Amino acid sequence: MLMPASVELRTALTAARACTDAIFSLIKPNALYERPIPERHRLIFYLGHLEAFDWNQICRWTLGLASFHPEFDQLFEAGIDPPVGEASSDRPQDWPAVKDVYQYNGQVRREIDRVLDQAPPEVLHMAIEHRWMHAETTAYLLHRLPNTMKIAPALRPLPAAPPPIHHMIEIPEGPATLGRTREEGFGWDNEFERHVVQVPAFAISKYKVTNEQYLKFVEDGANPPPFWRRRGRQWFLLTTFGEIPLPPHCPVYVSQREAQAYANWAGLALPTEAQLHRAAYATRHGDERAYPWGNDPPDESRGNFHFAYWDPIPVTATPAGDSDFGVAQLVGNGWEWTATPFHPFEGFEPYPTYPGYSARFFDQDHFVMKGASPTTPRDLLRRSFRNWFRQDYPYVHAGFRCVHPG
Repeated sequence: MLMPASVELRTALTAARACTDAIFSLIKPNALYERPIPERHRLIFYLGHLEAFDWNQICRWTLGLASFHPEFDQLFEAGIDPPVGEASSDRPQDWPAVKDVYQYNGQVRREIDRVLDQAPPEVLHMAIEHRWMHAETTAYLLHRLPNTMKIAPALRPLPAAPPPIHHMIEIPEGPATLGRTREEGFGWDNEFERHVVQVPAFAISKYKVTNEQYLKFVEDGANPPPFWRRRGRQWFLLTTFGEIPLPPHCPVYVSQREAQAYANWAGLALPTEAQLHRAAYATRHGDERAYPWGNDPPDESRGNFHFAYWDPIPVTATPAGDSDFGVAQLVGNGWEWTATPFHPFEGFEPYPTYPGYSARFFDQDHFVMKGASPTTPRDLLRRSFRNWFRQDYPYVHAGFRCVHPG
C-alpha cells in the first residue's frame, strides 16, 4: 500500500506531465527541429530532456538502475545558456528521430512509475518542479515559434480593468526574510538558508512599468522591447499566438539591462531582492505572509499565473492580489527584475545529483527575478523561490518596477 506522501507526489507528477504534454501538443511535428530562441537548444531537445532528467535523477543517480539508452540519457541531460548572440552550430540532422524520442520517453515513464515509491521524496520534488519550470521554458520557446508551426488553443480576451493611476508607495524600514529552512520542506539549493535582512525605508511603484510608460522611453530614443512590432505608425505586441495592438496598461517585458536603462532614464532604480520581498510579504503590523495577499492559496483572482492567460493582462486587473502595503501584482503577470546579482545565501549547499543547478550561474551576469509570469505554475509561487537570467536575455516574460530611497 502506498504511503500518503507517495500518493500526493504521484498526483503531482501526473499533473506536471499532463501540462507539459499539452504544451508540446501545440507544436506541429515538423517544427520540433526548429530553434525558436538562438541561445537555446532545438525543440527536439526539450521533448527528450524532461524524461531524461527524471530518469537520470531518480533511476540512475539515486536508485542506481542500469541505463537502457545511455546515448539519450547523455544527449538530453542538460540545457545550454550561452551569452546572447552565441547560437549553437548543430543541425537538425544531428538529432534523433521524433518517434525514437517518444519511444524513449514512454519507456522512461513506465520505469519511473514502477519504482516511484522507492525514491526519496526530495528527488521526486526536484523532478516535479523541474518539469513545471520547463512548462514555462517551453512557453517561452512557443512564443518565438512562427504561428504557422504551432496550434493556438482557445484564448481568453484581456479582462476589463481600469487604467492605472501610477504612484509610489512608501515602505517603512523593517525586516525581509529571505530563503527558507530545511525543516520547511523542499526548496532548490539557492533558497537556503533562511536569513533576515534589515531594509531601509524606500518607495516602490504600485504597478509594474506598463507599455504606455515604456513607450515614452522609446520615443525618447530607447530601442523598442523585444516583444514589440511596428506596423507603419502603430505599435503591436507579439503575443504567444499572434499580434495585438499594443495594450497600454499591460506590463512591458524587457531584459534586465533594458529595465535598468529605463530606471536610470526615469531617475529611479530597480529594487533589490530584499526590497521586493519586503514590499510583497511584509505587513504594516510587522509580521510576514506566505503570499502578498495573505496566507490563502493562489487562485485566479490573485494574479495572472498558472496559464490563466498566456500573455500579460492589465496591471490593475487583479486587486485581490495586492500586498498589505497596496503594491499590485508582485506575484504573476511577469517576473520582476531586481538589481541583485544571482548569488548564494550563507549556508548554500548544492544537491549531490544536481550540483550545477545554481552554482554555475553565480557570475555577476545573471540577476535575480522574483514573482511569477503568466505561465509560472502554482507550485513555484512560494516566497523563497528565486529565478534568474542573464541581464541581456530578451526572451523571458519579465517586467519590472522602480524604487527610490525613502
